[in-house]
Amino acid sequence: MEPTVAATEAEQFARIDKIAKICHEVNRAYSQALGDFSHLPWNEAPSWQRESVRMGVDLHLMGDFGPEASHISWAKQKLQEGWQYGEVKDPVARTHPCLKAFNELPVEQQAKDFIFRAVVHCFK
Repeated sequence: MEPTVAATEAEQFARIDKIAKICHEVNRAYSQALGDFSHLPWNEAPSWQRESVRMGVDLHLMGDFGPEASHISWAKQKLQEGWQYGEVKDPVARTHPCLKAFNELPVEQQAKDFIFRAVVHCFK
């Protein structure tokens, strides 16, 4: 008996969700090492944040894109949601200091995209 399309879609969502949770927790740990304790654990993170991570996972599962692609995708989503550049990360004001070109980010911030991509590629 062949699996139904719905079952296949559900399995794909579950796979993406599992990878996204791992990526989120790795990013959270790395951010904490940099002194940023603003990220909540996956199960407590706001839905917009979890969805953003899932979109990044989906991007890297679809093809062999560089770390810049993660940043471009993330920034595009943020801008569409009304975020703008600001010197301080503030979810209420929707400002973020990383809303700039990838090559303008500090190397510590660029590293997040390299790490994210590497984690996703481990599951390919």
